[in-house]
Amino acid sequence: MTPPILPAKHSTSASAHAHHGHPPERRPHDLRPWQILLLFVACLGLVSIPILTHPIPPLSDYVNHLARMHVIASIPGDQDLARFYTLKWSILPNLMMDLIVPLIDKVVGIYTAGEIYTLMCFALIAGGTMTLNRTLFGVWSALPLLAFPLLYSGVFLIGVMNYYFGIGLALFALSAWVALRDKWWPWRYLVSAAFVVALFFCHLFTAGIYGIGILAYELDRLRLGRGPIWPRIGVFVSGGLPFLPILPLLLASPTWGLSGQNYWEPQGKIAGIELIFNVYIDHVAVAVAAIFIVAGVWAARHRLLYVHSFMLPLLLVAGLVYLAMPRVVFATYMADQRLPAAIVFMVLAAMRADLRHRFARRGFAVVLILMLAVRVGEVQVVWDRLSQWTVAFRESVTRIRPGSRVLVAYADIQGGNDPTDLGLMHAACLAMIEKSSLVTTAFTVEGKQILRARKPFNEQVDTEDGTPPQIEQLLVTEEDPTPDGPRYWDLWPSKFDYVYLLFTERGAPNPDSDHLKLIAEGERFQLYEVVPRPPALPALPAPPAPRS
Repeated sequence: MTPPILPAKHSTSASAHAHHGHPPERRPHDLRPWQILLLFVACLGLVSIPILTHPIPPLSDYVNHLARMHVIASIPGDQDLARFYTLKWSILPNLMMDLIVPLIDKVVGIYTAGEIYTLMCFALIAGGTMTLNRTLFGVWSALPLLAFPLLYSGVFLIGVMNYYFGIGLALFALSAWVALRDKWWPWRYLVSAAFVVALFFCHLFTAGIYGIGILAYELDRLRLGRGPIWPRIGVFVSGGLPFLPILPLLLASPTWGLSGQNYWEPQGKIAGIELIFNVYIDHVAVAVAAIFIVAGVWAARHRLLYVHSFMLPLLLVAGLVYLAMPRVVFATYMADQRLPAAIVFMVLAAMRADLRHRFARRGFAVVLILMLAVRVGEVQVVWDRLSQWTVAFRESVTRIRPGSRVLVAYADIQGGNDPTDLGLMHAACLAMIEKSSLVTTAFTVEGKQILRARKPFNEQVDTEDGTPPQIEQLLVTEEDPTPDGPRYWDLWPSKFDYVYLLFTERGAPNPDSDHLKLIAEGERFQLYEVVPRPPALPALPAPPAPRS
């Protein structure tokens, strides 16, 4: 038996349900609003545990972003940071964290500010899912609480914090569009245009997520609407008007200079879907996905699952966009693979369950708590284990002199492919926070971030968001520059004070004892101090010529 499909327009009255083929006695029952609110607060508290117990979560880009927030909040008061870095504010589709976190940092400190911002992202996404569901169905429902177990995903591990904030904002934006759909039309377009601008500054891709939602919803309205077709087509086409501000914003942004850096890759499309459930442990991902599927099938077979008619066009539009999207867009990697982890919250918002029976209520509560406990437990256990090197890494930073220049290199080019290695990739940026250092891997890409390295230090950092050099590359560029073009690590012994060697092992031999001195190490890293070259001895005067 297939789940009931509700029409595009809804009313909470019994007569409305009877008119649309759902008699009053079959109207889905749910938990009371105050019960849903209590569950929301409880779930938010549970999902916050790994964040609150790990001030430096082992996420890939997180520490790099956090270091930039610290620089924004500290310049010009910190003379060392001001010597190395400057801020170049411009119209960038990647600014929300830069605007919020430095303000919080002035009150509570940078690590707590990062935790608060992360929990804001979680609350926005879960709250946006609940609100969109309420707008679509006309009543509050408990089923969107299932968004909480999906907040920790493979996409979250990358540390794309602006994108995560934008997902939540896009859900609220779509809620506003649906709520204003039958109101005075100028309000709908003005509110939507304001959301589009805000989403642009969160992340360009989140404006696209909002666009997918509006396109799917308007297709549903067009499909089920009545009356002359051409006026309805005109209204459908006009749904794109609020997105017009993106074009001038993008053209005025340095990000436009990255518009040619795109490529499409057929492999990895299935992996992008797996990122919805897969975090660290494959068995846990399979278990969570299986619980979702089994519970959904059971509810559908017992006619307890109600699906909004918006669901079908949403899946079609999102699926086509996902298949067509390149892997890299505007030099941003994993552009396509980020999409499923965002669309899944719209999918949840388009469903509600009939919880009139005590068994259904208990079953829903068991499924929710079980999945959330499994997911939070998985993250907590892995992060506790990873905190061993996190603590060791932070202790190693204390060995660095303030105002130093830090070069990051890899011992293993495959490092970072395992999810447990992601937090190490940008951990060296802790030296920016703790020691006001120059770090070669700090995000200073024009068109992506507002942070820039001052001259002459801009020639000593990665300005292309590339992969750090391998130790073999350092060994061949000690005395001579790279043959096929200058690299920021060329002649490194004379330009840097420390070298972080990542993805190595404790006790690994010193790769260059003439120029490096080991001063700290952990499970997956070593910190070397660069041995300064001895000053060249002055040339001895030539002996006098013998007299004839």
